[in-house]
Amino acid sequence: MSAAARRAFAPNWAARAGFAALALYVAYATAQLDLTWARLSIGFGEAGRLFARMLPPNFARWELLAEGMLESLQIAVLSTALGILLSLPLGLLAARNIAPWFVAVPVRGFIAVCRSLHYVIVAILFVKALGFGALAGVAALTVASMGFIAKLFAEAVEEISMKPVEAARAAGGGTLAVLIHAVLPQVASRFTGFCLYQLDSNLRNSTLVGIVGAGGIGGTLFAAFKRFDYDFVSAILIAIIALIFLAELLSGRIRAAMR
Repeated sequence: MSAAARRAFAPNWAARAGFAALALYVAYATAQLDLTWARLSIGFGEAGRLFARMLPPNFARWELLAEGMLESLQIAVLSTALGILLSLPLGLLAARNIAPWFVAVPVRGFIAVCRSLHYVIVAILFVKALGFGALAGVAALTVASMGFIAKLFAEAVEEISMKPVEAARAAGGGTLAVLIHAVLPQVASRFTGFCLYQLDSNLRNSTLVGIVGAGGIGGTLFAAFKRFDYDFVSAILIAIIALIFLAELLSGRIRAAMR
């Protein structure tokens, strides 16, 4: 028997060297970033004092809280609706099995651009371009929605069976008829799932874009932090968590009803 056959569990020296190099880099990066136990211990103490100042939550300014939450909800719904309307044609044009390559490639490039920047960076750009307020938040989250929904929708279209498409074309159906009767029925449930997930995501994101001036409860939260009004901060965070839980419950009910 050869030496390789006798050693059924021969060591993988390349993998070991890779793990050793990774461990060395982690140690180097930790030292460069000054991540020490002393700083962590100080941070834990400061966190304890911060949480003590956040309790009990102060809901006395509930009108200001409700106004910010309503604006965040409106931003999330509007941006999701616009993102869905724009993502539907983009996803179809980006699918390489139903669109020619000279159309699919640039559309995929545009979708990649929409996904390349974080929505907070996009919100900052729109705040500079459009000014402070909810319009910048809606525009930023619409771009984020297009990047997510259009990409997944295009991939879902590329996975469909082409037999119904060929049958519809053989029956004399035009492009629109083929899309309505042969393509969309195969991906409708997945597209709906993508849209519901993006709505959940936009509900969370709409509470953050306000920090950079794009409207919503984020601006109220940031102002409360600057005033060291931590009991009101706690109330805002509780309201945000309650909104996200409610949205998750509703989306779960909708998904269950569509099965």
